[in-house]
Amino acid sequence: MEIRWKNFSLEQVNSKNGPEWKAWDEHQDFQSRGIPALKAGLAARNQGQELFDKFHMAVLFARHGGERRNIGDVDVLMDIASACGLNAEQLKDDMSDPALVNVIAEDHTTAVEEKGIFGTPTFVFDNGASGYLKIFIPPEADDLSLFDSVIKIVGDALYFGELKRPQPPWPKGVFRSE
Repeated sequence: MEIRWKNFSLEQVNSKNGPEWKAWDEHQDFQSRGIPALKAGLAARNQGQELFDKFHMAVLFARHGGERRNIGDVDVLMDIASACGLNAEQLKDDMSDPALVNVIAEDHTTAVEEKGIFGTPTFVFDNGASGYLKIFIPPEADDLSLFDSVIKIVGDALYFGELKRPQPPWPKGVFRSE
């Protein structure tokens, strides 16, 4: 299976600035929460798929895996890049390419306008099926079975419209420290 990661700005979709405002069009002094990470991901691809994959997962884990690091901070991204074996200086130079903003804007706009995407992670399959599924990081032993379940529910079982767990008690017990 080939996974093609696309850019989607939660900062844009959750903005209260009105539909004309675009997170990717802001001036460099704007403190974006996500655009630097999207640019870094695109720039990391220039150093090879393997390094991109490692960097991408490290950025996701740094933000969502308990550390809650600020991935809008270029210094944080450079630390992650160095730890993953990327050339951080090259990454920083590549992030300054103005064409990256166009890729981010196009990916996001296509997702919203053509596919109705409103959040991440949204899985889009070749058969046209798609779905947003809120997922917490599972224990490593469950990674593959969870992925297979996502494919079956979101990609294959088109009759699922929505699945929502009552809260509370969910997500009690899903975190490794509980």
